[in-house]
Amino acid sequence: MLDNLSSRLARHLSDLRRSRGWSLEQLAQASGVSRATLSRMEKAEVSPTAENLGRLCAAYGLPMSRLLMMAEDSFDPKVPYERQIEWRDPETGFTRRSVSPPSAGLTGEVLECHLPPGTTITYDAPPRPGQEHHLIVLDGALTLTVDGTSHALNGGDCLRYHLSGATRFETEASRGARYILVLI
Repeated sequence: MLDNLSSRLARHLSDLRRSRGWSLEQLAQASGVSRATLSRMEKAEVSPTAENLGRLCAAYGLPMSRLLMMAEDSFDPKVPYERQIEWRDPETGFTRRSVSPPSAGLTGEVLECHLPPGTTITYDAPPRPGQEHHLIVLDGALTLTVDGTSHALNGGDCLRYHLSGATRFETEASRGARYILVLI
C-alpha cells in the first residue's frame, strides 16, 4: 500500500488523463510510458519513477512540480519544513523536496533535490519549453547535460538555463549531489 501522497498522486494522474479525454493507450503513445505501467500508477499499485513522471509531464505540458502540486489540497504562504512535501523515486533513491511549491499567483518555485552517488536521470523532453531554471549545487558533484552540452558542477556552482530540450542529471559512483533548483 502506497502512502497518502502517492495515493493522491495516483488519483490525480487518472483525473488528468480523463480530463484530456485520453485513453491509457493514447497517453502511452504520447508519453512513451507503457500502458501497463500507467494503469498500475493510476491504481496506486506502484509509485512513479522520476523518468516516468518526466515523460508524463512532457506529454501534458506541465512542470513536474505542478503535477506533484495537484496532489496537494491547499496553499499557505508559510511552508514550514515539516510540511514541505518530499517525493522519493523508488527506483533511484532520488529525492525532491518542494521548499516553495507552485501556487496560483506565484511565478517561481524552489526545490531541494538529492541525487545519490552513481545515479543518472534523463528527461527526454521539457515539461514546459523555455522555462527558466537556476540550479545551485549545495554539496557534492553533478554533471548536468542541457540540450547536448555537459556542465560539471561542484558545491557552490550555479547553472542558469532555459529548458528547451533533453536533460540528463548524473552523479559519480563515489559522490552524490544535493542541490537547489529554482523554476521560474
